[in-house]
Amino acid sequence: MSPQETPKTPAEVVNLGHKFDLFQDLWSPRIVAELNGQHVKLAKVKGTFVWHAHPDADELFLVVKGQLEIELRDRTVSLAEGELFVVPRGVEHRPVAREEAHILLLEPAGTLNTGDADSDRSVPDPLRL
Repeated sequence: MSPQETPKTPAEVVNLGHKFDLFQDLWSPRIVAELNGQHVKLAKVKGTFVWHAHPDADELFLVVKGQLEIELRDRTVSLAEGELFVVPRGVEHRPVAREEAHILLLEPAGTLNTGDADSDRSVPDPLRL
């Protein structure tokens, strides 16, 4: 087998509950895995985020704990634990959590959490857990 054909080392199991216990910051995503050029990120959220869009990337939101609303310009999507929603690329949106919620995000590596919005909540280089 040539070096180009060497299989990757198997990934480790990611325990979401344990990973969420490792941080408290709100609206500050953490990378917990990668696949096919995508980052799997975890975030704790509460309150209202900024309106933004990702011109070149779809964004998947999965609620692990709590509830999340995703405001779109023409409607609001309400998500409960275990539910997910994909915001299509280019669609302006604003996540809102009335109480603290824990969410999993799946998006292309390098996607800025605030998309095209200029905000002090931007996290250009998320920490890896």
